[in-house]
Amino acid sequence: MNMLRNKRLLRVNPTVQTFRKDAAKTKVCVYDYNKDSISEKNLQTPEESYVYLNSSNVTWINIEGLQKKEVEEMCAHFKIHPLIAEDILSTGQRPKVDEISGILYCLLNMLYFNEDIRSLETEQISIVLGENFVLSFQEDASKDVFNPLREKLRIAGSRIRQNGTDFLFYSLIDMIVDNYFAVMEKLGEEIEILEESIIRHADTRSLSQINFIRKEMIVLKRNVAPVRDIVNGILRSENKLIEEKTETYFKDVYDHIIQANDLAENYRDMMINLQDLYLNNLNLKMNEAMKVMAIVTCLLAPATVIGGIFGMNFSKIPWLHDKYGFYFAVALMLLIPVWMIIMFKKKGWF
Repeated sequence: MNMLRNKRLLRVNPTVQTFRKDAAKTKVCVYDYNKDSISEKNLQTPEESYVYLNSSNVTWINIEGLQKKEVEEMCAHFKIHPLIAEDILSTGQRPKVDEISGILYCLLNMLYFNEDIRSLETEQISIVLGENFVLSFQEDASKDVFNPLREKLRIAGSRIRQNGTDFLFYSLIDMIVDNYFAVMEKLGEEIEILEESIIRHADTRSLSQINFIRKEMIVLKRNVAPVRDIVNGILRSENKLIEEKTETYFKDVYDHIIQANDLAENYRDMMINLQDLYLNNLNLKMNEAMKVMAIVTCLLAPATVIGGIFGMNFSKIPWLHDKYGFYFAVALMLLIPVWMIIMFKKKGWF
């Protein structure tokens, strides 16, 4: 399991085309709205959404579960470049933004913290901005973070209902970025728990946890860091689909992603400090063990010397044949270590 995760983390060859397996079922949800009304529909097939291409309203079409043929046909109908269709279907892509034939395309990952296995999971999402539509392609509905946005769409007079497709495009990206903070908060809790565990009792399991969370930080960093370039690219683009008033909102997202990057860096520094703390605790335990062993050796040294003297093969040794000689030797073996313990205590050696 860890080896597979490492391979996914270290996969860097963009020339290898990796297409996903077709989903068993595709779910299509359409929100067609203006400031006065909204129509929300769940469609059976993507073909049913084609009628919204020339809608006078703002249309958000969300596709959950991707099938190659359906995605290609949908992109062809909405006049989306085939290269974008390839990016939608491919896996392991680095987050990016592209502008082709007047269509603005954004690819990034939603992050999800799995409470059961205490691990980060990612879902690649593609967002396409057209003149009067926004298409979003998701892999797995269980990691969806757009429910608050759907609630806002249902509220008459809400800000999103008062604006166009570019504001919807911004709102989708903003929801994903805001969710990064929720995920990082969970990671922060894991780091705090690990820190307390290391302080109380550092063992090999602690080292395993440190390595595991450091890999989670790599996943976090690889998905969060490129989003800054994505938002910056949108701000720099002169695409007519992005109105000037909406650029202010993208600047706010840019500020948020800068904060998320800084927080991710802080977490990385904390993990380095935790590793140092773990090693220091191990060294401290080893020093304590060596200290105890050295003290025991010192305390046994007098008994060893006395026993060695009286064990020598000489015919005449003082008190060798004395009836109290044995007791005298044992007394020395006990009294000298006691005196040594008192002296060690005075010197503060333990």
